[in-house]
Amino acid sequence: MKRPGSKGEHNLQKKFKTENRALAFYNTQLLNHLNPEMCRFIMGQEFVFISTADANGECDASFRAGHAGFMEVLDENNLIFPEYRGNGVLASLGNISENPHIGMVFIDFYQSSIGLHVNGTAEIFSNEELESDPDPSGKIKMALKKSGPRKPISWIKVRVEEAYIHCSKHIPRRQSSVSRKDPYSPNVQEYWEIAPSPMSPEPIPSIVPCQ
Repeated sequence: MKRPGSKGEHNLQKKFKTENRALAFYNTQLLNHLNPEMCRFIMGQEFVFISTADANGECDASFRAGHAGFMEVLDENNLIFPEYRGNGVLASLGNISENPHIGMVFIDFYQSSIGLHVNGTAEIFSNEELESDPDPSGKIKMALKKSGPRKPISWIKVRVEEAYIHCSKHIPRRQSSVSRKDPYSPNVQEYWEIAPSPMSPEPIPSIVPCQ
């Protein structure tokens, strides 16, 4: 059986003597699909960080957000989410058209302090292609319905190849400072506040967005 991971990480595991820890991680935490708990976690998230790269390996990091459930779990191996009109650059879509590999990180800063990594391959679909899909489960129609009044320009379908949990002790607990009135149109003026620590009597300053 082929060992998970890249040649580069295997070489560094040997160099820094972390092979046993890495092997334990591969054997006990790394999945090639989404388990039921992961599926429920994704459906409850309002945002995700994504990474793509072009054919030359030039990387781009980005962010997608919406109301809880904007990322539709089709089954344990497939996810789908909408792409809306933005600045017109289409960096993520352009990369995917050259190189289908995609990495995603979902993080719950508010309750569980859990992060979920999902790596796989992505494919671009138009609204028309999705609308004509046989969709026996009805989940694609559900995703189209949940996309809101703004019609997406396209959709990204992700085939899951790896899924694993990020250690919660390294994820800070935060709280939303304002309520979102329109779940389909996130307010760019929203910001987060770090949740007060029971160990610290001093208030922690807000983290405000760049202007």
